[in-house]
Amino acid sequence: MHDLARRVEEEYENPSAAAREVFDQFIGALNEGSIRAAEKQGSRWVVNVWVKKGVLLGFKIGKIQRAVSAAPFQFFDKDTYPTRDLPALEKNIRVVPGGSSIRNGAYLGSNVTIMPPAYVNVAAYVDDNTMIDSHALVGSCAQIGKRVHVSAGAQIGGVIEPIGAMPVIIEDEVLVGGNCGVYEGTIVRRGTVLAAGTILTSGTPVYDLVQRRIYRKEGDQPLEIPENAVVVPGSRLLSRDDTFSRGLSLYTPIIVKYRDEKTDAVTQLEKHVR
Repeated sequence: MHDLARRVEEEYENPSAAAREVFDQFIGALNEGSIRAAEKQGSRWVVNVWVKKGVLLGFKIGKIQRAVSAAPFQFFDKDTYPTRDLPALEKNIRVVPGGSSIRNGAYLGSNVTIMPPAYVNVAAYVDDNTMIDSHALVGSCAQIGKRVHVSAGAQIGGVIEPIGAMPVIIEDEVLVGGNCGVYEGTIVRRGTVLAAGTILTSGTPVYDLVQRRIYRKEGDQPLEIPENAVVVPGSRLLSRDDTFSRGLSLYTPIIVKYRDEKTDAVTQLEKHVR
């Protein structure tokens, strides 16, 4: 893989006649899941910058063409990024009919279920036994763990640029509730439950009522939600007290508890629909 990384770096800086061959090898590795935009090393997530460069290389060398679609709809995109062919039968992947799209370069693990309509973008990684529900987005380079439920209307933000920016990370066994939004490289640790409507961004502090602390992005380190946290939408009063702002509050996510047996019973995925 070191050779592929080197060749991607070279073609990204100065595409040659061999660029398409290199890109085809690169996109194949993404589809197989043998390379990822970010990887966990110990407890720490690390961005693979060269993988992001490979994604951008595809946009550099791609040519606009008409995408295959059902009449009367018409779509046009770079020929490097069609919808991808899925090994659905071999891996027991379900892509339920109704308008979903998985872009070339997105990895889907075994027993993944995609409910319509949903969209999984390039370099996203969706691990085994995860469900992407209706009207949900898995953005470019987002990393989704095992046994995750991304509920209806949820948005997992994408990050291709800046090159070195951390993509959104959703670790194993997380429940992302309906109409949630997770953006700007936020890391949601294993077992977390995001209640419906929770929004997580790098600029919004998260108040932990149990541990009596505040989580926020610190320098180059992204916002991290601790393992097994149960996060709900909340608000906090503006700190300044003047006539104009009196009574106003700002949105903030709040950790109200950590997972217990009752939480597990409520959030357990229904196996018979998978």
